Amino acid sequence: MIYKKMFFPIGGGEELKERLFAALLIAKYFDANLEILKCLHDTGKKMYKNLGISSHIMKEIDDVIALKAQEESIEFEKALIEIGKIVGMDVSTTPIPNKVHALLTVKEGNRSLLVEEESKFCDIVIAAAPPSGIATATFETSVLKSGKPVLMFPRKMKTFNTKSILIGWNNTVESSRAITSSVELLKQAQRVQIVSSDEYSGDMVKINQLIEYLKFHGIDASYKIVETTRIPGQALLNAALDGNFDLIVAGAYGHKGLRELMFGGATRYLLEHSTLPVFMSH
Repeated sequence: MIYKKMFFPIGGGEELKERLFAALLIAKYFDANLEILKCLHDTGKKMYKNLGISSHIMKEIDDVIALKAQEESIEFEKALIEIGKIVGMDVSTTPIPNKVHALLTVKEGNRSLLVEEESKFCDIVIAAAPPSGIATATFETSVLKSGKPVLMFPRKMKTFNTKSILIGWNNTVESSRAITSSVELLKQAQRVQIVSSDEYSGDMVKINQLIEYLKFHGIDASYKIVETTRIPGQALLNAALDGNFDLIVAGAYGHKGLRELMFGGATRYLLEHSTLPVFMSH
């Protein structure tokens, strides 16, 4: 078991069941416990307390919000239990001792702050790709403030595997950290390939150093030099799809967050178009 506990923050929006299915599928694949954090917004008191609204009206607003939140939580839990049965994983709202399961935790408050705090207590964060490839505050929090590696998966993912892994290398601290964080995954893969460009390969010196480093862990990696395109992120994704890889390993830039990744370009293309999961580390 590479991972013993995974953390999955989830909000509302479209493709809820698909995202739950993918998250449970990943946890099932690794035989890992999964904590699912469902965040609820603060009640109306904080929102309306400075607007001069009477306490009676505020209570009515709070009651409506609370009722809606309760209904959503019930539907969410039903969907989660249903998908758990499909995937073959137990789901509970309370911890099940000595048994791998998915634990649903519901908390009220600012989602980004909750994710930042709760994600500290896991081995890895798993997160669905943001809608339209635009990194949300919650998604960036998962990568930049959790202190954990993040496995991003497509919002509609029906299968998951790590037998064939592509490493995106651009000679940065972030890509180096992503590789180190994914070593256990790489060791179990049947095929590992490094992809880079002339700009980052350094006349093959750095690539050879990386290959030698991986050999210390029993990882026999091949390499491929590709030409970058005018669309940032496209070269990396094309290499992964053309090579029939299951997973991409890449580093997330720190100073501009997830808006830049691999080959010096924006991540939006990769987040929006990738049909493959991406393992990243900050």
